[in-house]
Order: sequence, then structure tokens, then C-alpha cells
Amino acid sequence: MVKTNKKRALFLGACASIIIFAAGCGNNEDTAEKESSASSAVESTEVVTTASISNDPADVLAGLSEDGTWIYAITEDVTVTDDIVVAGTFYDKGEESGDVYRKLALYSQDEDHKVTDEFTLTAPTMTVESPNFKIQNGTFVGDVVVEAEGFELADSTIEGNLTFATQELMDSAVLDAGTVTGETTVAE
Repeated sequence: MVKTNKKRALFLGACASIIIFAAGCGNNEDTAEKESSASSAVESTEVVTTASISNDPADVLAGLSEDGTWIYAITEDVTVTDDIVVAGTFYDKGEESGDVYRKLALYSQDEDHKVTDEFTLTAPTMTVESPNFKIQNGTFVGDVVVEAEGFELADSTIEGNLTFATQELMDSAVLDAGTVTGETTVAE
């Protein structure tokens, strides 16, 4: 009976953490609406609008794939030995009525949306095929190849090279709030 209560407490704690994290990941809804949306996602397996959160390298690959989610987060430093491919078209908060948007969250935050910790994701290469993909806070160690419009670095760092498939893709990127330690170029 004690083990069952421990498991229940751990499960409820994990659910609460997801709700708190997801409530802070949005960008324009008020807090009550975010918590309601996150709560609904936890309670219903049919509609998943919360972030996928895992530090397992296989989960990172799956979560950023075409079958992944609109937002993916890690909560500690993670090293992936395979190349990462960010693929598919996703929508803000997972709702098709929202803007095309996808995010990689390399940080944790408190209930006031203040970043409390940043993390590092390491992989040989990340190829971005999803439009409007944002890397938020933290650091990606490896080279990034962008093959979709609207790429954004938001208070984040790429420790490696950033290569755009075309000049038009580079022109559509928002890099002002980020840092690239290597070269930023257009593929030749």
C-alpha cells in the first residue's frame, strides 16, 4: 500500500510539473487559460497540447521528428549521438487554428515565467525542416542546417556553424537575440 501511495504521489508530482512548465511555455494566453489547457492535456489522451519533456536521447530524436510535438523541452544537459532532424509542420499550442510554430525549450522556468536554469543539447548536426522553428534559451552544441523559413534563436547559443540552404531562408531568420560561435553562411 505504501508503494502504491508513493507511485501515486510521484505521478501527481510529474503531472503538476508538466502543467506548471506548459503554463509558462505559451506566449499570449493568460495564465488561467494556459493552466486549463495544460490540465486538459494531462487528463485527456486524445488531445495533447502540452510540451513533450524528456532527457532520453531517443525521445529527443522522436520528439523533434515529424511525429513529434509542437514544443519539446529538456530539463538537463543531453547528448544525442545521431543527427537530429526537426521535421513536420506544427502549430502554436498544438492547435491547427494557431500559427505555424515549433519550439525547442532548453531551459526551465518558474511560475512567473522567469528562466531558472538553462541546458545544453549536443548532437553532431541538427537539420531544421520545420517552418518557424525556435530554439529558446540554452545551448545547442553542433552544426545547424536550416532548410525551412522562419528559423529563430531566442536567447540561445549555437556552438557550431549555422548554414542556411538559401539566402531567402537566411533572410527570414531571426538571430538578433541569439549567438552563433561558428560561421553563419548560405550553402553554396
